[in-house]
Amino acid sequence: MGYENTDSGTATGAGGAEPGASDSLRTFGAVVQALREHAGLSREEFAALVRFSKHTVASVEQGRRMPDRDFVERGEAALGNTGALRRAAPTLTRQAGLASWFRQWARLEANAVALWTYECRVIPGLLQTERYARAVTENVPPVKDEEQVAKQVAARLERQQLFERRPPIAFSFIIEQALLERGTGGTEVMRELLDTFLERSLQFNVELQIMPRYQPDHAGFDGPLMLLESPDNRWFGYAEGQRGGMLIADPKEVSITLQRYARLRSQALTSEDSRSLLKQLRGAL
Repeated sequence: MGYENTDSGTATGAGGAEPGASDSLRTFGAVVQALREHAGLSREEFAALVRFSKHTVASVEQGRRMPDRDFVERGEAALGNTGALRRAAPTLTRQAGLASWFRQWARLEANAVALWTYECRVIPGLLQTERYARAVTENVPPVKDEEQVAKQVAARLERQQLFERRPPIAFSFIIEQALLERGTGGTEVMRELLDTFLERSLQFNVELQIMPRYQPDHAGFDGPLMLLESPDNRWFGYAEGQRGGMLIADPKEVSITLQRYARLRSQALTSEDSRSLLKQLRGAL
């Protein structure tokens, strides 16, 4: 999972190309706004029809938010069933800063009903703080200017809106203890990160487990992995290397990935023991 990179998809993509800007969200948003105004609806009126807040509608129209399936379907009904939104939705990519090889996964992720992550190299993007994300982005070659760093950090943090999505996603994270002891970014950054872990671990739809340093039997020797369940109950996997990522869709390969994740879950600390360890690590800083 290409260096957070690792499930953030913000690193250099396969073949060495830097993450490119995408106008698809802005274009989609402009179409929504044009259809809404043509229908004579204010943002507040349209928000009521699609059952999203006016702030969400504004974010979609301004190209700052990936619309989920409910937004698209309700928007179609509210705006005359032209088919424009339904046809455009599958082509959407997230904002600039996501590597091209990560975008297919990001589209699936936006509508997932379950999202599972095992990480042994760097804290997953969904759990990173801004300062941790910046430290990771700045330290991994090639050297980036401030604009590139800011764009990649913003893209990573924007994905964290998935925690607030309704209907909620069932999250599972398995994180190697060593990542929490590495000291990335310094003591203050790690304190903030551990506080975030403790806060997220209390969220009703989040299961957070720590893989202890000493674990002779370990199913994760082949590296990080991600899994998601789609709304039609299909499972997909994702694996990432330093310079690219691979979507896993073949049922046999997905089954193997699911077996590995199930084994990792049984080998990691329980959620309760993981919280105790997180508190110990936080107290030691």
